[in-house]
Amino acid sequence: MLAALENGVRGGKWYSVIDKVWSPRSLEAGFRKVRENRGAAGVDGVGVNRFEGNLSVEITRISQSLMDGTYTPLAVRRTWLPKPGSKEKRPLGIPAVRDRTVQTSARNVMEPIFERKFSDNSYGFRPGRGCQDALRKVDALLKAGNGWVVDADIKGYFDSIPHDKLMLLVEDGIADGRFLKLIRQYLEAKIMDGLAEWTPERGTPQGAVLSPVLANIYLNPLDHLMEGKGFKMVRYADDFVVLCGTKAEAEAALETIRGWMGEAGLELHPEKTRIVDAGAGDKFEFLGYRFEKGRRWPRKKSLDKFKDKVRHITKRLNGHSLDAIIAKLNPCLRGWFNYFKHSRKYIFKDLDGWTRNRLRAILKKRSKRKGCAKGWDNKRWPKEFFAKHGLFSLTVAYCEVTGLKL
Repeated sequence: MLAALENGVRGGKWYSVIDKVWSPRSLEAGFRKVRENRGAAGVDGVGVNRFEGNLSVEITRISQSLMDGTYTPLAVRRTWLPKPGSKEKRPLGIPAVRDRTVQTSARNVMEPIFERKFSDNSYGFRPGRGCQDALRKVDALLKAGNGWVVDADIKGYFDSIPHDKLMLLVEDGIADGRFLKLIRQYLEAKIMDGLAEWTPERGTPQGAVLSPVLANIYLNPLDHLMEGKGFKMVRYADDFVVLCGTKAEAEAALETIRGWMGEAGLELHPEKTRIVDAGAGDKFEFLGYRFEKGRRWPRKKSLDKFKDKVRHITKRLNGHSLDAIIAKLNPCLRGWFNYFKHSRKYIFKDLDGWTRNRLRAILKKRSKRKGCAKGWDNKRWPKEFFAKHGLFSLTVAYCEVTGLKL
């Protein structure tokens, strides 16, 4: 298969791939990835540890059912997650561990086949590509004078993809009937939301292992359409912007996108899709950043999400030692900095001060004093005190990366 991927296959289609999915070795590799990602149990209540405790039997059972055609995915358990800075919630589908194992094996087959077909302007959920690559591309295009931005949003994308049209695109690369049946089974797997259960007629459940690659497959024709017309689009999954040199070009790009969306059975969000003159100071948001006046920094929702995590770790009634709290807090701080390190310096200084005050409030509570940390508390526990305890400083990290002084 590796040789064929390198050299291509006759007709550009793969006619026999299901055996690579049901291979015990492939299924075991799939489970290892599922275990690495952890995650909750599905509708059957079987978690990762329980599944692993009987792994050889489970793998044999799944492999045999795939071979004899009796395998059927279980219903997908739906849960709802809060959206930072919003009263709305987003749906998350949780397939059973056994189904996530099979999906991972199937994805390992699909991904390299379709990777050859994907556009260079697509960055989401692809090997060797990520958010930072997409952000660097946007930065470069803005600096090159492409200040008119089509800021687009697909309304309910993952829940709106038409199954039949998606399957035609999958069939464009894979002609194995048994594999195609497996993919359709996942698309049509029942959804269980509390006591309610139904069969979806559209969409790929968010949270399913196969959803990202299927989402990329469905938007791939749009990538190539825009590229063929000379438009500079940068896409990460269903989040994308088009950067143009003139207002007329931006309007033409948006009209092209609208036309394609109509044919694809999708809809642009009427309130969240707009044309922005970034060169004149208008702002737009992309992948957690806010772009404005040639600079970028975390958007409000990104800051709210970060602060919620810090608040959870630094509750005033926290029973752990200060060193233990800082040890748990540091990975959160490092991870956030690594993503948002291209923001303006004052952001890091403000957040450092806010985080230290969260820790001072804990120490003040333990001193049997009420209220938030202020005044004398800042002198009693200065920033040098927390530095000695190993607290990660966003400001220090920023200065080290940029070479600027504190």
